[in-house]
Amino acid sequence: MVDIVNLRQARKRKAREQAESEAAQRRVSFGLSKAEKQTARAQRGLSDRRLDAHLIPKPERPDDER
Repeated sequence: MVDIVNLRQARKRKAREQAESEAAQRRVSFGLSKAEKQTARAQRGLSDRRLDAHLIPKPERPDDER
């Protein structure tokens, strides 16, 4: 005997499987582990602090000397 197949459900199931497959592939390609994210965040913070340390402050002008 032949099983009855609901085409709408079959299309939705196929789309879900394809989306999950693509998501898994993207996780591998673009994903970083938690430790890698923390290391990158710490390195950005350190480089920002180093850059700010070399900043030459602008002298303040009083408003009445124009």
